[in-house]
Amino acid sequence: MNEGKSDISGWLVRRASWHAWAVLAVVLCVPVVNVARRSPDGGMDNAIVVRAARTWLDGGSPYADPHFLYLPGAVLAAVPQALLPLAALRVLVPLAVTGLLAAGWGCALRIHGVAWRSRFAVLGLIGLALGFAPFGHLVTLGNWTVTAAVALPLGLLCAVRGRWVAAGVVIGAAIVLKPLLAPVALLFVFARQWRGLGSLVLLPAVVSGGAALLMPDPAGFVTRTLPFLLRGHDRFVRLYEASPGAVLARLGVPQELASLAAFVAAGAGVWCAYRRWCRADAGPLRVVETAVTLMLSAFVVSRPSYDHYLLVVVPLLVAGVPFPGAVARSPWFWLALVPQVPGFSWPWLEPVTRRAFRDCLTLCVLAAAVAVRPVLPLARVARRPALQAVPTRPALRDDCPQ
Repeated sequence: MNEGKSDISGWLVRRASWHAWAVLAVVLCVPVVNVARRSPDGGMDNAIVVRAARTWLDGGSPYADPHFLYLPGAVLAAVPQALLPLAALRVLVPLAVTGLLAAGWGCALRIHGVAWRSRFAVLGLIGLALGFAPFGHLVTLGNWTVTAAVALPLGLLCAVRGRWVAAGVVIGAAIVLKPLLAPVALLFVFARQWRGLGSLVLLPAVVSGGAALLMPDPAGFVTRTLPFLLRGHDRFVRLYEASPGAVLARLGVPQELASLAAFVAAGAGVWCAYRRWCRADAGPLRVVETAVTLMLSAFVVSRPSYDHYLLVVVPLLVAGVPFPGAVARSPWFWLALVPQVPGFSWPWLEPVTRRAFRDCLTLCVLAAAVAVRPVLPLARVARRPALQAVPTRPALRDDCPQ
């Protein structure tokens, strides 16, 4: 096996020319300009957080808005935006979201030892921007999911290099802004990295607790937001949820049965993530694919679960393409992404309120493609000699039962 080494060589790994960089700049900048022209506040989702910060500055409770679903620390983080004029936000927000997505892609590449100046790096980012609809959706909405999209690759980069405490700090800081990466805590449990787990848990707990004391309604997240989440949101939000529990209910399946199916699938995904961790092979794929399986398992059962959540995991998987045995070399991985190709019209699913059916299909097929690999016989990998070695890190501790 060539696990841990890249077998991509030649044209793709050479340094990209300025022509490629120019194309990338156009591809990334045009959506920013379009959002700045159309959106007066930088994006609908970002506006919710900024509005909550302004409410707090005026002495009110940010949790009076049921659509504000963030921890108290996000209110403080949004204060600088609340002090800026809307004319600045309409440009800075989409620009920041695009820049953070690019940074997350760069971190994902570095996990695998791929140069960020290579043609593979430039073409991969162009492909994500043009061929993956959630990329444009996230820039348009200005959703704070982008913090998780950059924090997870950065945290896993630290973990692959043996810096688990730093990884915990990075993941914990992202949870302060949006608790999307909380399932990654199980990765630290699998690896028995207790100090890193402590930093991941303590940082958001301390920051959120301190920020809550500054709110007029310190328990607002618990008394208002959590019940709203457990009820499955309102009718408007429910139309855009991609979790099987929400989509099956829209198809006529009883809500209890739909939720049970989602929980069973999520539990199976966590077990598959543990099996992936126990398959202690060389290289960074072990850490990446375990974390991705945990996140996809959470997306299957979480309410809400939107298409742009996929940007937290898909770039990490695409960056592993140079490695034999990577999930992104499976045809099922690419088939799962077909519903996310922009401009691809599906019969009876053209209305935006039915997009959740396509998103659910992508989520379920992608989760299955990633999760089942550890429990199946090892895939046959390319047996041709590795033409370009990628530096590997020391093997991580294997604490799994034999």
